Amino acid sequence: MANLRDALQELREEREQTQSRVEKLNSAISVVQDLIAGSGSRTAGSGSRGRRVISAMARKRMAIAQRARWTKVRQAARTVQDKKPRAAPSPKKTLSASARRRIAAAQRARWARVKTQQKKVA
Repeated sequence: MANLRDALQELREEREQTQSRVEKLNSAISVVQDLIAGSGSRTAGSGSRGRRVISAMARKRMAIAQRARWTKVRQAARTVQDKKPRAAPSPKKTLSASARRRIAAAQRARWARVKTQQKKVA
């Protein structure tokens, strides 16, 4: 009888340990399912959730907040630019009269070649 009682006690202890393992496995499974459902990937059996509906007022608030963030970014960029020393503008480069005459003569010669080639083709 003592052996049967010991065996029964061992079986009960093993059942409790197995039940606690099953509970741990269930909680691990539910955590993984929550992660999968939250990431947007859909698996068989997880169900399909529709697109999130956002009210017009909420979209407006989000747009205002985003504009405020961009304004902050732009202002920060402006302050950085204002701190940089600006280089003095370089003086405007002008061509001498003789250089202008040479360029104009070269251009007239190019046009003359084009016109003669057009006459030969036609």
